[in-house]
Amino acid sequence: MREGLHTLLDALPDIDVLASTESQMETLQLARTQRPDVVLIGTSEVAAAVRLVRRLVDEARSPDAAPGSVVFHLRGDDQGVAELLRAGSRGLLNRDATSAQVIAATRAVASGRAAVGPDVVDSLVEWFRDGSAAPRPESGAEAGALTGRERQVLSLVGQGLSVDDIAGDLYIGASTVRTHLHRIRHKVGLRDRAQLVAFAYRTGLVRHVA
Repeated sequence: MREGLHTLLDALPDIDVLASTESQMETLQLARTQRPDVVLIGTSEVAAAVRLVRRLVDEARSPDAAPGSVVFHLRGDDQGVAELLRAGSRGLLNRDATSAQVIAATRAVASGRAAVGPDVVDSLVEWFRDGSAAPRPESGAEAGALTGRERQVLSLVGQGLSVDDIAGDLYIGASTVRTHLHRIRHKVGLRDRAQLVAFAYRTGLVRHVA
């Protein structure tokens, strides 16, 4: 799988593959020295992927400076999906994702957007339909601390829009959007975009998207 991904992405004119490795320690070292925009992670153990994503985020100068992680997970592992989002993963794809899905996710995460595969979207739809994704009380309380505009921004983040897209949608400047995102993170104690997306789903701010 690793060699196939290397060949696939390295053939694209807008993507430079810096390195590939089977070692998590080497991955962390390469992240420190090469400062990639995206790290693709494939492992059979969700716990190992969660630890690696957390280390990549923790070792960055700031959450925004951390490389975006695209993790290949096993179909049907809903708990693993939740743990990876909480850890800070920006992209989630099934291990049998198509080449087009891998390329699209890599480009999306490199540009600061979240990217999830169709199976993850299906899981979210099912969670909402059966009521298991109802907002937790503490999440509702945290969301209640946000202003109306901050809730609008968070809802659009949850839908996968970039900072520029949100600015255009709300007719405000990109710097204003970043200020709102900074305040949201501070109020609810989140580190990065992936956690904002998960929080937006958990609090029901993007329930209508499904």
